[in-house]
Amino acid sequence: MSVSTPSLPRAWSYLGILFVGYVGVYLCRKNLSVAVPLIQESLHVSKAQVGVVASASTLAYGVGKMLLGPMVDRFGGRTAFLLSLLLVTVACAAGGLATGLPMLIGIYSTNRFFGAAAWGSMVKQVPDWFPRSLLARAISVLCLSYVLGGACAVWVAGRIATLSGNNWRAVMALPALILAIVGVLCWITLPKPQSRVADDGSEKTVPRFQWSDLTVIFRNPQFYLVCALSFTTTLSRECFNTWTVDFLKTDFDLPLTTAANYSTGFDLGGVIGILGIGWIYDRLNRAGVRHATALILGLLGVVLIAFPLVARLGTYGMVAGITLSGLLLYGPYSLLSGALAVDLEGKDRAATVACLVDAVGYLAGVLAGTGFGKLVDSLGYSSGFGVLGGMMLFSGVLCLGLFRGGPRPVQPGA
Repeated sequence: MSVSTPSLPRAWSYLGILFVGYVGVYLCRKNLSVAVPLIQESLHVSKAQVGVVASASTLAYGVGKMLLGPMVDRFGGRTAFLLSLLLVTVACAAGGLATGLPMLIGIYSTNRFFGAAAWGSMVKQVPDWFPRSLLARAISVLCLSYVLGGACAVWVAGRIATLSGNNWRAVMALPALILAIVGVLCWITLPKPQSRVADDGSEKTVPRFQWSDLTVIFRNPQFYLVCALSFTTTLSRECFNTWTVDFLKTDFDLPLTTAANYSTGFDLGGVIGILGIGWIYDRLNRAGVRHATALILGLLGVVLIAFPLVARLGTYGMVAGITLSGLLLYGPYSLLSGALAVDLEGKDRAATVACLVDAVGYLAGVLAGTGFGKLVDSLGYSSGFGVLGGMMLFSGVLCLGLFRGGPRPVQPGA
């Protein structure tokens, strides 16, 4: 049974449309970070009270990942992606109508819940467009959408705040206009799924995902291994995102702006790491992938343990340590709910696997705030980075179990 695939130029153009669509989702998600101080001032609430918006919405996002992944696999990536964009647009626009904090919590959590389907629905579509030899590279390019999306979202929300006279309602609602335009573009240009054709030329009906398929996923020990790696790598990523600026400011007495500028090296290094791991993954066999990811995370462990000492060498040491950490971490991290999710159970269950793996990672995100903060308060940043380094060394050992008696890479359309 085969699937007719588009030409490579057309496939890359489809990927570009998905990329823009996911950046649009981020415009309606990361705008909260700019709106937070404005909400505090306008509604006369504390940081802790506004923090409930972030906590509740993160919980809604995790629940959405667990529930919506199977729905994406059942109804198709294109349909799910367009519905996700539509519902996020509506929820984002409604955010500006909130009369108080409780209403805002409900609306923004709804936004995050429906946005949870977007990533899995993209991973679901890509294998139909690219040959297996290019699949990891294609998904790696797609992974850059969440790196670029976060930066674009903060910039757009900042511009809206300036033009609206720091009106938090405008900051929360107006990105929906952009996503609405992007959604129409996606609806017009994204192709409908191609029919699978049997060897005798007849069209084959593709069986839809059933809830019983979850038992197949849960019986695969490789799934739990990938989830464990998602937990550890997401924890490290969120620790860097949350605490790097504070580390540079408190331990080295740097101005806030300088510390923020230095911290951007983490995402810049991540861009290189994501593209690099896609290139590597497409060229290695299963043993090669196993050893490459183990080596990368092992090196990251060493870098993290040495990072506080390297940072004391001055500006170059700080920037080098932060950038190298992003380069080594983002690559393996991007594989887990991307190329590995497709290889684990094939494209027919790819969205479910990707979303479940992501959901486990977001559980780790909670520890990145409270757990790592308490650790640093008690023992300092050197111990904190040492713990992260040890965890990455352990993750490198876990990688040695990848593809052992478990999944085989699945050809798109097989």
